[in-house]
Amino acid sequence: MQQGKGIKVLIIDDEPHILQFLELGLTNEGFRVHTAAEGQAGLAAARSFLPHVVILDVMMPGMDGFEVCRRLKHSLPVAVIMLTAKEEVDDRVKGLTIGADDYLSKPFSFVELLARIHARIRNQFPNLLEEVHAGPFRIDEQRKEIRLHDRPLELSPTEYELLKYLLLQHGYVLSKSVILDRVWGYDFGGEENIVEVYIRSLRDKIGDREHRIIRTIRGAGYRMDLT
Repeated sequence: MQQGKGIKVLIIDDEPHILQFLELGLTNEGFRVHTAAEGQAGLAAARSFLPHVVILDVMMPGMDGFEVCRRLKHSLPVAVIMLTAKEEVDDRVKGLTIGADDYLSKPFSFVELLARIHARIRNQFPNLLEEVHAGPFRIDEQRKEIRLHDRPLELSPTEYELLKYLLLQHGYVLSKSVILDRVWGYDFGGEENIVEVYIRSLRDKIGDREHRIIRTIRGAGYRMDLT
């Protein structure tokens, strides 16, 4: 099965060769693709096409990508990956501040863009994937099950949500407060130490006695390593 099956991607860019290149490549990967050559047309397309992911150029005539991103994030549950020829930190910060989910500078590798699209889908629309593969782990969202080397893990509902979150964010350092917010909810009234208790339980269940998979980053939090 093609990995992009059923996932809709809207590309908004004023460069025809970029549109053609990405449309062909993403269509071949199984995505449903729509394109627009400027901001207003992109917003109109988004309202009718209802994409899961928008690949959005920053520098366009008329309405720039920043304004398009702001309007998209205000009106639709969509992941936005911004493309730009600029390398300035201020541009990256501005894009992320107004709601962009990721940022990629031109020229870019199609393989890297594809990986970023899949990362956004895993993070924001996991229900679109029958299974998510993360190293030796397999997340089956429909069955609420995680397998390690094809062996189902015996997890409580909270352990499942915590391990799924760590896997979807693998490679990133996650603080206890962020984990509490995303797994237990922002209104959780308990202590942060509960995260340590659940991490300890997960390590036991996945055989991570030396803490090489779920690593403790002193003073910062935890990081899932799958390499």
